[in-house]
Amino acid sequence: MPSFDIVSKINIQELDNAVNSVLRELTNRYDFKGAKFSIEFQQKEDKIIITAEDSYKIGQIGDSLKVFCVKRGIDPKALDFQKEEKAGGNTIKLEVKLRNGIEQETAKKITKQIKDLKMKAQASIRSDEVRVEGKKRDDLQEVITLLKSTEYEIPLQFINFRD
Repeated sequence: MPSFDIVSKINIQELDNAVNSVLRELTNRYDFKGAKFSIEFQQKEDKIIITAEDSYKIGQIGDSLKVFCVKRGIDPKALDFQKEEKAGGNTIKLEVKLRNGIEQETAKKITKQIKDLKMKAQASIRSDEVRVEGKKRDDLQEVITLLKSTEYEIPLQFINFRD
């Protein structure tokens, strides 16, 4: 029976490379000469901490992070920017949480959408991924096409396509 898995995963090494590229680029930019800023990737907590002197610099760092993530093949929807907070001294801190894995609510929406298609395909939630099984390969490809056209707050990848 053909099947595939729907996941939302971030390549951690590529994200680390993107963060390092942003750091390298900003140290050479004219508007960041002499500025105090930092980007810290905390892998265990699944977040990135950005600190800078003002909101403008925080915004520029965030935009650069999105650009370098796209260059590295990471969907910017995987980055969840929180609100800016005051940090020690005259600095502002921004926390960027990483969306890794499909949350239960989103998984339920995906399975409901597949069931509403009235096709011969069943979706089941398995921890942080969704497994879709069907009788025909064409049905599964149609499900993938539908899910790609639907906007979710997380990036979706389709893996383990088996006949």
